[in-house]
Amino acid sequence: MSKKYSQFKAALVLSRASLIATLRSPTSVVFALLFPIIFVTVFGAMVDNDAVKVKIVLSPRSDSSSPMYTAIKSISIFNLSHGKDSAAMIADLKKGRIAGILYLHPQELVNGIPHYTTDLLGSSAVADKIPLIQAALQEAASQLNRKILPGQPVPASIHAITVPGRIYRKIDFILPGQLGFSLLMAGVFGSAFLLFDLRHTLVLKRIYVTPIKPSFLLLGEMFSRLLFQIICFIVITALGYYAFHFTLVNGLLTFIEMLLLSVFGLIIFMGIGFIISGLIRNESSIAPVANTLTVPQILLCGLFFPVDNYPVWLRIFCDLLPLTFFVDGLRKIAFEGLHIWQIPVQLGGLVIWAIIVAMLSVRSFKWE
Repeated sequence: MSKKYSQFKAALVLSRASLIATLRSPTSVVFALLFPIIFVTVFGAMVDNDAVKVKIVLSPRSDSSSPMYTAIKSISIFNLSHGKDSAAMIADLKKGRIAGILYLHPQELVNGIPHYTTDLLGSSAVADKIPLIQAALQEAASQLNRKILPGQPVPASIHAITVPGRIYRKIDFILPGQLGFSLLMAGVFGSAFLLFDLRHTLVLKRIYVTPIKPSFLLLGEMFSRLLFQIICFIVITALGYYAFHFTLVNGLLTFIEMLLLSVFGLIIFMGIGFIISGLIRNESSIAPVANTLTVPQILLCGLFFPVDNYPVWLRIFCDLLPLTFFVDGLRKIAFEGLHIWQIPVQLGGLVIWAIIVAMLSVRSFKWE
């Protein structure tokens, strides 16, 4: 009596062969491992100072009619917004999402002289930005003093308070982006070229005579890429953690949750590669098409720099890209200490993209 054909076992066999081929491929190793290591090393060794605007939130009870508000609003380096929930503002401050909270006291008369007091609430999570904020506020207060009472006692003053928080280093921003870069390049380019090569060399045509289903063949490829990405994750994260003090709030648990999130990213990016391979008939056309889909994501998804200063319409587009969901999710898990079920927006976005891409991958698959 013949044994029943095991689709899952066939997928594992293909996965093993694909993993060996991937490890032997210089292109896969360079894009998925060597480039991210170079970027992490370069950016991790840089001094932690940012030239982007400083995000400041105004306390809900602040006096917006104060001339001090007008002076602060005109400071070019400040990205000033109005807060509504004090507890949420404090939480954002401790996590380094914002650089400071301002409270503008109502005008007070002292011996007939108006005084405008401003409280600055900072955090050790953004300790490098506090001196810059204080200097800018002090200059605004000095200008107001000279304008209201030239040569007289100062009517405006700044009081700074610091609350405890995690130290936010440049590596905490860069490393999740490089993990996303590694997954994107290995998934899209590796899958597209590999599947096209198997089809071009008639390997897929030989596999076609076996009972394996296309979905299990693609599953086997995903298994091999997942194992390869685990190796890349361990190397890149270990480099960031031990060499540049990358933040893993919950240690090994954080790493495991980051790796679990990468499964969704892997499905999406490999799926994009499978779709490209199924639609393109000329090998020379694969790279231009793949670059068209990957380069915009690399530039628009905050891998190397924040996208806060982009126009609103562009930020909305950026927020819908799969790489944005993935990298933002990694940063929230790694630095903020959130668990994977506590990031519903990022997880939901990845699940929707994964379902869409997986369905299109199976439909676009061709044996020859």
